[in-house]
Amino acid sequence: MFRVRRIYDDILPVNQAAIRDVQQILADQFTGLAAEEIARLPERLRNPGRPWSPVLLVAENARRRVLGFALAMTDPELKFAYLDYLATAKSVKGRGVGAALYEHVRDEALALGTRGVFFECLPDEPDRCSNPEIRKSNAARLRFYETYGARPIVHTAYETPCTPAQTDNLPFLMFDDLDRGVPLRAADARLIVTAILERKYRHLCTPEYIANVAASFRDDPVPLRPPRYVKKESSRRPASMPARERMAVTINDRHEIHHIRERGYVEAPVRIKAIRSELEPSGLIEPLPVRSYPEKHILAVHDARFVSYLRRACAGVPEGKSIYPYVFPVRNAARPPKELSVRAGYYCIDTFTPINRNAFPAAKRAVDCTLTAADEVLRGRRVAYALVRPPGHHAERKLFGGFCYFNNAAVAAHYLTRYGRVAILDIDYHHGNGQQEIFYERNDVLTVSIHGDPEFAYPYFTGFAGERGAGAGAGYNLNIVLPEVQNGPQYRQALERALAAVTKFKPVFLVVALGLDSAKGDPTGTWLLLPRDFQENGRMIGGLRLPTLVVQEGGYRTRTLGTNARRFFQGLLEAIHR
Repeated sequence: MFRVRRIYDDILPVNQAAIRDVQQILADQFTGLAAEEIARLPERLRNPGRPWSPVLLVAENARRRVLGFALAMTDPELKFAYLDYLATAKSVKGRGVGAALYEHVRDEALALGTRGVFFECLPDEPDRCSNPEIRKSNAARLRFYETYGARPIVHTAYETPCTPAQTDNLPFLMFDDLDRGVPLRAADARLIVTAILERKYRHLCTPEYIANVAASFRDDPVPLRPPRYVKKESSRRPASMPARERMAVTINDRHEIHHIRERGYVEAPVRIKAIRSELEPSGLIEPLPVRSYPEKHILAVHDARFVSYLRRACAGVPEGKSIYPYVFPVRNAARPPKELSVRAGYYCIDTFTPINRNAFPAAKRAVDCTLTAADEVLRGRRVAYALVRPPGHHAERKLFGGFCYFNNAAVAAHYLTRYGRVAILDIDYHHGNGQQEIFYERNDVLTVSIHGDPEFAYPYFTGFAGERGAGAGAGYNLNIVLPEVQNGPQYRQALERALAAVTKFKPVFLVVALGLDSAKGDPTGTWLLLPRDFQENGRMIGGLRLPTLVVQEGGYRTRTLGTNARRFFQGLLEAIHR
């Protein structure tokens, strides 16, 4: 068994290991390829050179050993894909790896809106290849591609030698129309062939040679060689618009134990049900089981005494009862109140976030859920989503509140900093005060929050534009404060500013604190965002094309909550996988 996945860069260790395997296959299977060219593969992914855009696909077994790979370059301006390499490891024989890779290349090319896939294939004709053994191998390769409808372009000068030394075994230019049935026009072919020769063979081909080859594409439409090997309808899977790489989703499987059955308490289990009911039939997600993580990850961002208090206080509350903070003493670190119920006000910022028997285990499981999703990103998944409650972005180092106990996004961000800088983008209606306070003096995590002005919006005492960080973190906190009424286009202006700050920071990872309480009609907000606005917001964020962890925060209008979540992720996935 194997899995095909796309590699976007060489930043993650799991991708670095895969690229090393790919480089070894290149060295083994393409002995004439210069070592310098093989070494350039990571650079080609990071800086392909406009307008080329690379697509590297690897087939991996359960141990993440690369069995084969395909490297294609796409041109969004001329709308074509060029398959540079497709190869399997020497030990891989007849296991369908090459077929799976080529089918994924076709799906990627179709999804990217190309007119087809071009590539080179060595000839199977005696007058073009004099060595019978090589010719037999060439024929097998051409037979394979013909099952997909890909055939050599004929009646052109593409096979003309660049130098007098080249006399035998010169490649065909192949074309696969991806089952679209649209003829290749000569004018388009001339531009495409020019681009291929200039970018791939500039060191061999003179400008005059390239111009002559391009000019030889006179027949319109461009003719392909008649089928030679496949005489009947192919049984191969046709190219299709793929579901793309599905988003890993981890769901807090213990969230329902935290159910405050009191009038007006909107942070309820139905929120998760509303989102799941829209995402699960959508084909966008791959649910994964939640793993358990040691408490040290919580303690990395939260004060140990605060965590200890929350555990003991929750365990001491009778089943079915809740204690709300009602006394808020002036902070005195040396003399906190002895009574746990009274001490709640020492650690809490409001009067509506209760202590109860299940708050601690539910919040701890939300952290487990978020770290499971973070690990999926570290394993090479481009997008992972932690669908959790209770939420977390109001929880500070020593404080809980705003329905939040542990800061899920902050725990995950700190966890990811082992591998590079992290940007947290909080798009909840309310200020992400927790992330701000936790990372306020750090420069390895950028915290950006778009929220309602604290003059009218919870938590009221933080989230002002002048709060920019301190010490080493000076300049690494950005609050984008918005007025009480805000529609979609107005919001996107603020989002553009936030994304510009993230881009300037150059993070390795993006953590999105996803609040859907900016929706029209949300009982905790005043803004007017509609489903189409959430989709466009997701598309804008996905345009950063960063490994992205999304952590659920607010959103309480359950009639539209699921739809808004689905539309957000449709936009995000569409952009991030383009």
